[in-house]
Amino acid sequence: MHGGALTGWLLMALCAVSGAYCLLRARSGTQRERRTARSEALMGFGMAAMAVPAAVLSPPDWAWVVYAVLFGVAALRALLPALRGGHHLHHLVGSLAMVYMAVAMAPAITGSGGGGHAGHGAAAGAGGIPLLTGALLVYYAFYVLGSAGRLLPGAVLAPARGTGGGRGPGGFGGGTDGRPELTAACRLTMGIGMFAMLLTL
Repeated sequence: MHGGALTGWLLMALCAVSGAYCLLRARSGTQRERRTARSEALMGFGMAAMAVPAAVLSPPDWAWVVYAVLFGVAALRALLPALRGGHHLHHLVGSLAMVYMAVAMAPAITGSGGGGHAGHGAAAGAGGIPLLTGALLVYYAFYVLGSAGRLLPGAVLAPARGTGGGRGPGGFGGGTDGRPELTAACRLTMGIGMFAMLLTL
């Protein structure tokens, strides 16, 4: 990562823990809640893999193609649910952002010869479209601020009980959850992680 190995390890650990918690959430709840949890687990583990410090593991060039295809499929799956709005729209944006970062960091596309993780290192800035990167940074900045607001005392109790139609972190639609504060914390963590990764492009 651009901020050094310690930053990369910390981000990797936070995203991996968030992904693991989302997998636990996927074992219960309604079908829609399980699907949402699986999508968030994929995002968490994908971000954790991207955050591994380049000094420890520099993935092969084809790994970035796998990332792009994997999250491209995730974006297609989120497209129809996203038309209804709510948190599915955030999943669509997140999946597309992961595709964008994978393409921007792929050596075969960006022309960097130091491996895909060079996009996270001192040579960062070789890939990405500044306007698109800036738009995503603004989106995730607002998302993180909104998610943090949901963690304030009393904020997680705001959705109407029993309706399942409350709003999730950042003002995005959510669902019922046995531990809404943990779900909100995981989403906040992944939002911060995405913001940090976008900063390295």
